[in-house]
Amino acid sequence: MPEHVQHDLSILAIPVDQRNQNSTSGGGKGFLFFLLLVIATGAGWFYWNEQKPVQVKTGVVKLTKINQKVSVLKASGYVTPRQRATMASKITGLISELFVEEGMNVSQGQVLARLDDREAQDSLETALADLKVTQASLMELKINLSDAQRKLTRAEKLYSTNTTSQEYIENAQIAVNALRAKIDVAQKQIEASEKRCQAARQILENYTIKAPFSGVVVSKDAQIGEIVSPMSAGGGFTRTGIATIVNMQSLEIEVDVNESYIARVKEGQIVEAVLDSYPDWRIPARVRAVIPTADRQKATVKVRILFEKLDPKILPDMGVKVSFFERENAPQGQESILSIPQNAILLQNEKAFVFVFKEDHVERRAVQTGYKRSSEIEIKAGLREGELIVMENVMDLKDGQKARRLE
Repeated sequence: MPEHVQHDLSILAIPVDQRNQNSTSGGGKGFLFFLLLVIATGAGWFYWNEQKPVQVKTGVVKLTKINQKVSVLKASGYVTPRQRATMASKITGLISELFVEEGMNVSQGQVLARLDDREAQDSLETALADLKVTQASLMELKINLSDAQRKLTRAEKLYSTNTTSQEYIENAQIAVNALRAKIDVAQKQIEASEKRCQAARQILENYTIKAPFSGVVVSKDAQIGEIVSPMSAGGGFTRTGIATIVNMQSLEIEVDVNESYIARVKEGQIVEAVLDSYPDWRIPARVRAVIPTADRQKATVKVRILFEKLDPKILPDMGVKVSFFERENAPQGQESILSIPQNAILLQNEKAFVFVFKEDHVERRAVQTGYKRSSEIEIKAGLREGELIVMENVMDLKDGQKARRLE
């Protein structure tokens, strides 16, 4: 390469010490820029989270009437009938006729089934025949007695005229007395025959199963051709019941109340029942009886509750939840109070606060509380009717914090 060209290129070269200085200065600026970027990002994130409105559930402060019912206890149980019976036979027999189906309405005294009663019929007919024979014998004895009495009367007349002997009269009298004794025996035999006939009719009646009360058949437990018995034979081939009947007018609620809270329950107390099948249907009821014994294993006391009005939708063995109510005693001279849910109260240093919703933020405000009723508490000072307050999660809020109402 020519010398003058090398000389010209050397002019463009950067000295080593200057190149090192420039390299150090550029790295410092890059680090500073990165640091500023991190700080700005953190500040932006912090600002964004601080200004992001929190969603809150609000409610309106209202006046509440007092001297009304307040729930003091909740329990769960089942719908049970007071009248429920499984129809069975008093005797062992074969079902020859069956007149029931599940869901069928039956009336008191209605025939549900009949057993094979041929042997019972034969026994009754035999007893009736014996009765007729005894009655016929009695009739014959009465005729003979009438004849013997006439002979005795004639003998007495003949004796008075000395036409017959004393022995003849005595024989006539003996015949009359003997016939009277036989008639007494025959009458006793007739009474015994009538009792045998009555017993035979009762046995025959036992072959017919009737409904003891009006109700609905909820279970059909036997079929035609099966053998039923008042007690189990142990082999599994003998039925002990034919059908189960429930009196739907006797439905009530049975609940177990923890013995620690049984003092809150009394006879005649107002109750509100909610069936598991119809959770939006509130059924008025009242306590019928508190059973005076406790279950030592469960530590509960059984309470029976009457429905104020029955409905076809209420069925036996349905699950039900109940609330026991009592009338609250109002302070003298007060008909209503300003109250809010107790969950809306924030307690700090033995002072009560609430968070009032103001368009786009919440404001912490001190309040004076008073009368507690169920899940609510009276506000004596610090709030006005119609104001919006935060109802839940007040521990997480701060005074002046941005907020948005949940729709």
